[in-house]
Formats: sequence, structure tokens, C-alpha cells
Amino acid sequence: MTAPESFVFVLVNAFSHLAFSCAVEPLRIANLIAGKELYRWRFASENSQTATCSNGAVMLVHQGLIPAGQNDQVFILSGIGVQQQVTPALLNYIRRERARGTRLGALCSGAYILAKAGLLNGQRAAIHWEFHDSFMEEFPDVALCRSVFVAGERHITASGGTATADLMLHLIEERHGLELSIAVGDQMVYNAVRDGGAEQKVSFQARHGMRNEHLQRAIEMMNDSIEEPLSPAAIAEELGISTRQLERLFSRHLNCSPKKYFVDLRLSKARRLLVQTERSITDISLACGFSSPSHFARSFRTHYGILPSKQRARLS
Repeated sequence: MTAPESFVFVLVNAFSHLAFSCAVEPLRIANLIAGKELYRWRFASENSQTATCSNGAVMLVHQGLIPAGQNDQVFILSGIGVQQQVTPALLNYIRRERARGTRLGALCSGAYILAKAGLLNGQRAAIHWEFHDSFMEEFPDVALCRSVFVAGERHITASGGTATADLMLHLIEERHGLELSIAVGDQMVYNAVRDGGAEQKVSFQARHGMRNEHLQRAIEMMNDSIEEPLSPAAIAEELGISTRQLERLFSRHLNCSPKKYFVDLRLSKARRLLVQTERSITDISLACGFSSPSHFARSFRTHYGILPSKQRARLS
């Protein structure tokens, strides 16, 4: 008789409760439907007693950072403020388990912790989209992708939220077949299961209910040129339309000008870098295409009602 597959979920303080539920519940439901124990799971934390999730709930755990069993696979689950939650003890634990040959994975922002431990260099990985900018800055040797999960690498990663359910259903299908995976999804009333190649964020087309190719391409060009912003005229020329046509497209579909949309896009990235990294405000202003820190500060205050330095101070 095949032994049940065993998971150890390492809960890092401020972990995502949504990702946690989406990780554990598919396993529980698979056991229920199969009428036998296909999966076992335990929870671990650094203090060996509790872990607090981002919504304030306190979770009792089974163990501390002890060596995994022979059949265990270890998944790191974290959430907001992951940079402040990484400790030497946690990194040492991960490195020891890697050296012992334990299968390792990460959920939500957990890929940051695996990368910090040096485990993701040269491989594809997924992390929640809010961490993309800071992650790429800190770990340029990791092939970060926008997929909901990456299961075909040595270390499995999922971007969090319901993407965790997508990953677990994928793992159930791999081990026990498509029929059981579908049955688990049905029990969860989850009928929009995505494969690993699906992108995390809702597409522009789906969000705005329109299919204008010129507008979609213009926004792609803006995203690709944040550090050295293209002018609306240059974008229009590349698209083969007039600047006036471009202005009308943005006004009709997004109720703003191309210039305002692009500035908002750059400020959004700047805010993520302020919150998630220790980079200087000067570096961030240049990385987001502002001519000077003072220009950046004025634009940031106009948009968010607060200076960049005050935004960062709120988190300290």
C-alpha cells in the first residue's frame, strides 16, 4: 500500500490566510472524496507554538523547524512584509533541508525566502505580483515569471491566493489523476482552475471589457519603458497612428490622457519599490523615469497625498 503523501507547511508570521486555506483544503477534500488518507499535513513555525496570519488570526502549529521526515515535502508560506520576516534560523533550516534532499516549495511571497536562501538562482519562479518589482531588483539571477505557479522546476512556487489552489489541484492530478482533481475542484465550487502558464493579473482586455489592439499595445510599451519613458508621440508613431488618435483612445476607454496613465503607472511601481525595498529615493526616482528626486517627490505627493519619505516612514 502506498504511503500517504506528506506536507509540512512552514507558516511565517503575517502569512496569507487565503493561500493557507487554498493549500490545505484541497488535500482534506481529496481524502474525503477518496475515502482514504491520500495526504497528511503538519504546520510548523519558528517558535514551534503559533504563527500569526495577516488578518490577525493566530494558528497553533504542530512543530518547530525540525528536520523533515523521509516522505515530507516542505512548503514555505508567507505574506505581507516578507522581507522583515526572514530570519537566520529560517534560512538555515531551508538550506539544511535542501542539503538533505527534501522537496521544497513556496506559496504567496514564500519565493522571496527561497531566493534569499540562494535556492532559486537559474530557475523559473512565481511570486505574488505585488512583489515582482522588488524581487527582480534583488534577485536578478532568478527567472521570475508572471504565471500563477511554477511546478516544473526543482523548487515549486505559487503566487498565492487562489493560485495556491490551482497548484494543489495540479499536484493532485499528477499523483492521483484528473478525475480526482476535477472532483476536488467541484467540491470547492472552483470551476475556473488555471494551469501553471496562466498569468496572475486579470488581462487589460478582461478588466476593461474591450479589445482595442492599439490601446493594449500602447500600455505594453509603457510597461516596458518605465525607466526611460516614451512620449505619447513616440508611442503613437510606433503604433502607426496619430498622437490625436492615441489621445482619443485613452480618453474613450480609460477616461484619462496617455501622459496621465503613464505617470500613474510609474508612480505605482515607485510606491511598490518604496514599500518593499531599501533603495534610496533617488534610485527609485530614476528607476521610474523621473528626471530628479524633487520632480518625483512632487508627482508622488500630488498622486498619493504624501511625500515618498513619509510613505516609507509609515512602515518603520
